[in-house]
Amino acid sequence: MKDSAFSRRAAILGTAVFPMIRIARGQSRPKPVVISSANRLNGGVNCCAKAMDIIKSGGDTLDAVIAGVNIVELDPRDNSVGYGGLPNEEGVVELDASCMHGPTRRAGAVGAIQGIKTPSKVAKRVMEDTDHLMLVGAGALKFAKAEGFTEEDLLTDESRLQWLIWKRSLRDRNGHSNWGPGIDAPPEQQKSGSLDLRELKRLYPQASDALLAEAIQNAAHPPHGTINCISLNEKGEMSAVTTTSGMAWKIPGCVGDSPIVGGGLWLDQDIGGAGSTGRGEENIRACGAHTIVENMRHGMAPKEAALDALKRVARNFNNDEKRLAQVDIQFYVLRKDGEFAAASLWGPGPRFALCTGDQGSHEEQCVYLYTRRA
Repeated sequence: MKDSAFSRRAAILGTAVFPMIRIARGQSRPKPVVISSANRLNGGVNCCAKAMDIIKSGGDTLDAVIAGVNIVELDPRDNSVGYGGLPNEEGVVELDASCMHGPTRRAGAVGAIQGIKTPSKVAKRVMEDTDHLMLVGAGALKFAKAEGFTEEDLLTDESRLQWLIWKRSLRDRNGHSNWGPGIDAPPEQQKSGSLDLRELKRLYPQASDALLAEAIQNAAHPPHGTINCISLNEKGEMSAVTTTSGMAWKIPGCVGDSPIVGGGLWLDQDIGGAGSTGRGEENIRACGAHTIVENMRHGMAPKEAALDALKRVARNFNNDEKRLAQVDIQFYVLRKDGEFAAASLWGPGPRFALCTGDQGSHEEQCVYLYTRRA
């Protein structure tokens, strides 16, 4: 295995200056490590802390990471995961999730499931209670209900408001929207179909300025967020999970990379694990998580392995930075000896969450391939 020195290969992978990656190795037993995406409102920090508590108490590594991401899935304030996620174009929240259990080398996944707040738990049940690896759509919901999960409306008032504002942003070639004032409206009101903050405040007086500004931004640039979490205990056992509500305003039935084993998640506890957040379509085209683990199998350090996967994404755009500016993708990597890294296509800025056996849960800066210019 390569040592921790900053290699010439890593130096030429991007123009940014990358911080050194601390390594938990050189001991007979690895120190426990949990890594995840950062997420809003300390979601990743809370996730890693919860997972580490379970690991330190002797719990299973998969139970640990799922309990961690459940915090974010159940938090309606994080509109990229679980309850309160931004819906598809029909106003329905559809969720994806996958999990992998290192000790048994098993996996489970669900795609485009509706009505269940914690799809990560359903993915685990698919792994444990079926002879299948992935269930999708109505079949996934029917299975979840048979397993005792409660079907609920996942759309919060805030997510619904953002969806309605997105609908108002839709225009035909003449600038008309069926979700704005009609063509027979008085002339002074005809412009109110545009996404003007002052007009939206009049239409939705109960909404905060911050929420309305976020809705305007999300209407113009549909976001895609997720949480990925990977764990390692002192026995060298590993597990991982990825869960998401996918891209906002997507076509119903759209499934991103999060439930794709080998795309949004891959783990081989003989080597390590990797997961992703961001634009799933581009990660699927690079088989990102699997690529990273195989890179480590062939000797790359986690940082190099992740940056190499990002270079494969960039290659699919002929390394055209103007086109790549529309792509947002991050990778999270944990090797079996405890070495970790998180890498983003663009930086500086993106962060990740981390908790080790001797350090509390906190955020750190991702390394990155390209520097985003103002």
